[in-house]
Amino acid sequence: MAAAVATKTAWKLQEITAHRSNVSCLVLGKSSGRLMATGGDDCRVNIWSVNKPNCIMSLTGHTTPVESVKINTNEELIVAGSQSGSIRIWDLEAAKILRTLMGHKANICSLDFHPFGGFVASGSMDTNIKLWDVRRKGCVFRYKGHTQAVRCLRFSPDGKWLASSSEDHTVKLWDLAAGKIMFEFKGHSGPVNIVEFHPNEYLLASGSSDRTIRFWDLEKFQVVSCIEEEATPVRCVLFNPDGCCLYAGFHDSMRVYGWEPERCFDMVLVNWGKVADLSICNNQLIGVSFTQSLVSSFVVDLNRITKCGSGLHGLIRDDKPLAHPPPVGSSLRRIYERPSTTCSKPQRVKHNSESERRSPSSEDDREDKESTAEIQNAEDYKEIFQPKNSITRTPPHKSEPFPAPPEDEAPLAKEASRPSQAVDIPTPAPSQEEADPIQRPPISSSTPVARTEPAVIPAARNEPIGLKASDFLPAVKNQSLAEIVDEEAVSQIRKGHETMCVVLTSRHKNLDTVRAVWSTGDIKTSVDAAVAINDLSVVVDLLNIVNQKPSLWKLDLCTVILPQIEKLLQSKYESYVQTGCTSLKLILQRFLPLITDILAAPPSVGVDISREERLHKCRLCYKQLKNISNIIKNKSGLSGRHGSAFRELHLLMAALE
Repeated sequence: MAAAVATKTAWKLQEITAHRSNVSCLVLGKSSGRLMATGGDDCRVNIWSVNKPNCIMSLTGHTTPVESVKINTNEELIVAGSQSGSIRIWDLEAAKILRTLMGHKANICSLDFHPFGGFVASGSMDTNIKLWDVRRKGCVFRYKGHTQAVRCLRFSPDGKWLASSSEDHTVKLWDLAAGKIMFEFKGHSGPVNIVEFHPNEYLLASGSSDRTIRFWDLEKFQVVSCIEEEATPVRCVLFNPDGCCLYAGFHDSMRVYGWEPERCFDMVLVNWGKVADLSICNNQLIGVSFTQSLVSSFVVDLNRITKCGSGLHGLIRDDKPLAHPPPVGSSLRRIYERPSTTCSKPQRVKHNSESERRSPSSEDDREDKESTAEIQNAEDYKEIFQPKNSITRTPPHKSEPFPAPPEDEAPLAKEASRPSQAVDIPTPAPSQEEADPIQRPPISSSTPVARTEPAVIPAARNEPIGLKASDFLPAVKNQSLAEIVDEEAVSQIRKGHETMCVVLTSRHKNLDTVRAVWSTGDIKTSVDAAVAINDLSVVVDLLNIVNQKPSLWKLDLCTVILPQIEKLLQSKYESYVQTGCTSLKLILQRFLPLITDILAAPPSVGVDISREERLHKCRLCYKQLKNISNIIKNKSGLSGRHGSAFRELHLLMAALE
């Protein structure tokens, strides 16, 4: 009889390149858990089906980077807010722009659809919250009270209240019908990143950068419990559909909490980095995260997660025995009354600005015409966004769960306190060869694998490039039968440690040398010292300081820095390229007109030593800039943030030609 194959509790589903530039926001559809929307610095909103590599639809119209995006409950509409404060709503089934809303004066930080009526709420960096009537294109109400950016908005399940969280450390509850604040919840000591209503009871959860989750009673307007973790800032929270527990997303981990009393039921390590959103489908929790232009999706099998009980050993918040949780359907608090029809329309008030009371105009119509929905994958579009009169809709609400990959042959040790539950220790994110075992056979650990280093090493990343746990362990043919001696494992880990210490010590010494010269006030000599060390990392550290003070730049400094900038622009390290671009932009803006004017001026009569020295420096800078211009021209065709920077530099250097 074949042995049963154990499956993992959490695993990585896929990784895709979502935009040509950096991804700035990401959201999942809550109904199916299979629809995903991304907003990018390229001013586009792209629609994806989770676990499919191709973009279904690309929505255009915004002229500045998209900062926030939200999908409505039925997954038929999507709203996106931009850096300029504009809001656009698209009909996904009709593949067209529905509305363009203007009124905010700064970045749109948060959005939410009303659960029943045709309303959208928006929160901005201008500290205002606006409620929009989608059908009439107008602002129904403006809620003022926050003193900093509004980071999250959530409508209550019955559609009568709106909760908002802000960087001012507060959570506010607004009465939509009355048009006023009901209560302000204080207690967090850091920006509040997320708020979420309990699906049934009058209970609100909030997660903050102060590493706490607070539960608020919406009848008594007081805190029910506060969970503090020595982890990382709370990125997102989501109640289980039956309301029995709360899932919280931290950096590289997911925790399951109860609140009366506060306790942690379970914890799973997930290598998702800074998770952006959570959704539940088929008793699987889907988590998504993004880094630069890449978007990754992860799955946690909730069948293997503890959702009730006494909690993990050592994480119970009091010494009293815990009562059994109430049966599903019972409640300690008042339950929301969901209307069978749409909720009553909020009171309309006098508009305070021309932009808020503006009716549909030719200007709006022109903006709507400029907004398009480009269908990238017609087959997936027809499959997912079928006409409203169709019987079925895909992704269906009862779709098949994502299959779990088998666990490693050598199972990980279980926790002593939970012999029946395994806490998965994730390996680093798999490469494309590892992520698709169907197309490529697995490679045993004893087989040497050629490792290719990326062409550009990103400035921000969750793990060192090329680092894998297997690098620190001896290669064996059969890991299930091998026993690794502690001394052998430690020796593997320490291999190269002394070399790294020597490198870091040398760099520290070099920086001390440059700092000693800098303290004398002679900037030129300190730059000469940094260049003489022949270590680009030291030059980058120094330029990052000089770039913050443009007044420090002089013409003789440019003659020394420009050859170093030429090296930085060709570096494989993204941070080096960024520093080089910043320095070159400062030089072009401050000195290029001077250089061209002096070189174009007629020769002077007589002997002018200072002018001759200045002329010599300008000729030297001009020659170096000409060399750099060839590099800029070749790289200006790149996509993303680098391509944009190089194209800007190419325009600034047009005077050289």
